[in-house]
Amino acid sequence: MEIFKYLEDQDYEQVVFCQDKNSGLKAIIAIHDTTLGPALGGTRMWTYDSEEDAIIDALRLAKGMTYKNAAAGLNLGGGKTVIIGDPKKDKNPEMFRAFGRYIQGLNGRYITAEDVGTTVQDMDTIYMETDYVTGISPEFGSSGNPSPATAYGVYLGMKATAKEAFGSDSLEGKVVAVQGVGNVAYHMCKHLHEEGAKLIVTDINKDSVKRAMEDFGAHAVDPDDIYGVECDIYAPCALGATINDDTLSQIKAKAIAGSANNQLAEPRHGEKLNELGIVYAPDYVINSGGVINVADELNGYNQDRAFKQIEKIYDSLERIFEISKRDNIPTHIAADRMAEERIESVSRSRSTFLKNEHSIISRRNG
Repeated sequence: MEIFKYLEDQDYEQVVFCQDKNSGLKAIIAIHDTTLGPALGGTRMWTYDSEEDAIIDALRLAKGMTYKNAAAGLNLGGGKTVIIGDPKKDKNPEMFRAFGRYIQGLNGRYITAEDVGTTVQDMDTIYMETDYVTGISPEFGSSGNPSPATAYGVYLGMKATAKEAFGSDSLEGKVVAVQGVGNVAYHMCKHLHEEGAKLIVTDINKDSVKRAMEDFGAHAVDPDDIYGVECDIYAPCALGATINDDTLSQIKAKAIAGSANNQLAEPRHGEKLNELGIVYAPDYVINSGGVINVADELNGYNQDRAFKQIEKIYDSLERIFEISKRDNIPTHIAADRMAEERIESVSRSRSTFLKNEHSIISRRNG
């Protein structure tokens, strides 16, 4: 892999390789862009097939965080860490303490949080070595479980999507097909139920389905049947890539809004949704409540303040729908454009400031 060529082509700033022989730590920190502020992104622990796969994943995820943080209106850039190893077998406290020291060495350029394969307890261990970590235990001033915050953002984003698709943001009487009823989706379903939406749910975990049926009066279907049900809104809240060649021909919903990451199997599927007239809420925008919530910890966590910021997801999606219509582009491209415009605006402003500073210094020295 020609790493520097890849970094140059995709405009990455920095990649840090971290190893600690005693603990077995093998970590890769990727920092994509810090135009808006320090890079914030979680730490993922995974059994990669190769070191190259781990590098590619870290880079991909870091760039995704740049766009997610920018679209969320946060003054934060994008970064991500991957730790190579089996989270069920290879973890130890020394590993995360060593990793914390590497983060501290970056002096605030990168701030981490939990992700796939890591936990609040792991973040607490990192916190023993550095303050540049979020998602730690509430007794240390953290926000705690991020699921309710993410769910609240998805619920509000669904309302904005409904307004675009149906002319009103009311979800009363709307039929919502929910794929996956985990922690985030359960809290989302609670909001929907309280507003009077009708729920169709599925999950490979039968206990999760049973709980949704009992608590919200949801109707259950088999996992393979969720795509073709008669509904107003399809909410993918489990695995990614569920919008693909096989499912597009089945989906009857007029809107798609859910918490899952990487919902489009390929970018062309977003273009197909646009052609079909299905309103799609880009995943990294609608599910950004969690990162908005943990980002508030950097200012001393205040739940009211954090949730007011989460409410802006509604406004962000309205802006994306406007750009989509203005430029005649699919919403997933409009979301990227909105994020890029914000980054470019700050970059231009900074460049102008530095140019003026240089001019003033030159005149003084002259």
